[in-house]
Amino acid sequence: MSKPEELKKLEEEIRRNDSLPLRESNLVFGEGNADSLVVFIGEAPGFHEDRLGRPFVGRAGQLLDRLIESAGWKRPHVYITNIVKRRPPENRDPLPEEIEAYKPYLARQIDILNPKIIVPLGRFSMNYFLPAAKITRDQGKVFKVGERFIVPLLHPAAALRSTHVLNELEAAFKKLPEIVESPEKFLPAIEELKKINPPSLSQPNPQETLF
Repeated sequence: MSKPEELKKLEEEIRRNDSLPLRESNLVFGEGNADSLVVFIGEAPGFHEDRLGRPFVGRAGQLLDRLIESAGWKRPHVYITNIVKRRPPENRDPLPEEIEAYKPYLARQIDILNPKIIVPLGRFSMNYFLPAAKITRDQGKVFKVGERFIVPLLHPAAALRSTHVLNELEAAFKKLPEIVESPEKFLPAIEELKKINPPSLSQPNPQETLF
């Protein structure tokens, strides 16, 4: 079975699962190139995403498109999704139990896509992969969890409210192609890594991680 076929099967499985929260909203599964080396992961769909059934299509999504192009890529060349696959009411932050409910599906989605680099957008997405990280301190850095490289970045929505955040995000995106080429050379020293992950997570067993 091809990756697109596996992804479609997974999407239909989510759609049929009546036990998942937020079912009053539309399913926003994800889209893009299933063979991309890079997957961008936000926290949850918003109003425009819920209406169109596509991730990152509002103002933050338009900025994300421009940032992706600044890295020398096009939106269809990468893959974009969210942790939670349906919109929380009034665009509130996703609740821990909502993230937990959708977690197994994101893990399987990542397993199918098998990207080289995962780019969490915002603190909720970042803490899914790096529970002890802080977005203002650790955005733009490269970490390794299991066999995958994680590069947390600020959420584009935050850049719409702050020129300083926008400048940081633009600089981080321009560095992404080099990170994709040689992520190992950007890994932090072990002393710094221990600040991000507790000792038990510094060298995780892939079977015990999200992957």
